[in-house]
Amino acid sequence: MKTIAYVDGFNLYYRLLKGNRDIRWLDLKAFVSRFLAPDADLTAINYYTARVKGSIDPDAPRKQQLYLNALSSLPLVSVHFGNFTVHKTYTALVQPPQFNPPLTLVPPYPDLARVYKVEEKGSDVNLGAHLVRDAFMGKFEQAVILTNDTDLCEPVRIVVEEAGLPVGLLAPVDNPARTLKACASWVKHMKPLDAAACQFPDRVPLANGKSAIKPNNWV
Repeated sequence: MKTIAYVDGFNLYYRLLKGNRDIRWLDLKAFVSRFLAPDADLTAINYYTARVKGSIDPDAPRKQQLYLNALSSLPLVSVHFGNFTVHKTYTALVQPPQFNPPLTLVPPYPDLARVYKVEEKGSDVNLGAHLVRDAFMGKFEQAVILTNDTDLCEPVRIVVEEAGLPVGLLAPVDNPARTLKACASWVKHMKPLDAAACQFPDRVPLANGKSAIKPNNWV
């Protein structure tokens, strides 16, 4: 069954990979294929992300580019970019404020704090639009989406109910959103152990003769 996978890169990172440095060097083709039925013919993987900023972690853009270089070694993978913004803003504090030790505050507590606000824009819209477009253009017989973003419920519903094509949900969390589960044709749960079994080699050969090398602090 001709299958296209649509991967929400930031959802995958924050839901499954962020707390596990040793599994971030993820081979997407091997990972997605692990959850497909034997009759699935995986013809494309669309990976949706945005270029990160170095405001919080100055080394983050370099590490992301190394991973994107590794992904470029997989002919099935195409990368689609949204926008990533980091800016400072004020937000209200829960009263009384709670901090992890050793940070403490003593009364009188402030009402506001200045924080970094991190936003990723466009990836969910791009993913949903491409999913619906590809369905009505007959590009797949089955789609799978890797996300836990409920904004994608309507595109999934349209493909399943109006285009009449199955959409499987690859959930990067133990308890995926109820609304996503309800509109998907089937659901499979992704675990850190699954990602650990689907890692690139530390050095990935590239088409230009160079190599993408796993960052040292991901080991």
